[in-house]
Amino acid sequence: MARFKKKNDKGTPGLNMGSMSDIIFMLLFFFMVITTMRESSLIVKIQVPQATEVQKLEKKSLVSYINVGVPLEPEKYGTEPRIQLNDAIAEVSDIANFVESERAAHVEADRPFLSTAIKADKNVKMGTVSDIKQELRKNGAFKLIYTTSRRAK
Repeated sequence: MARFKKKNDKGTPGLNMGSMSDIIFMLLFFFMVITTMRESSLIVKIQVPQATEVQKLEKKSLVSYINVGVPLEPEKYGTEPRIQLNDAIAEVSDIANFVESERAAHVEADRPFLSTAIKADKNVKMGTVSDIKQELRKNGAFKLIYTTSRRAK
């Protein structure tokens, strides 16, 4: 009879790294697709007021934001509350151009669903917010949202 000789175990085979680059590129493309870029950076400091009746927005892409608060750079913009439209400090009279540019940026079918969100600091006087509301009414932007945080129980 023949004797069977046990072969020496030469160790585990190496990993095939050929598909590793495919996996890395798939992950890279996945994160590039799902990541949203910040539309504008804040120039004003905002601490939103708290509310009890809060609803979540359905389509955030149809909302234009008006930020009101004390500027982060007081030596450049002063210490009084200012209005920020997109990435610039603006006056109440600039809201008309802002509303028109936001309408022009959307397709005709979405324009009836556009709304404007006022994100104001809790220490801003109501007179400034009223001036913004009056200017929005003059320009036909009747859908208005106030940005708040949920009150802790």
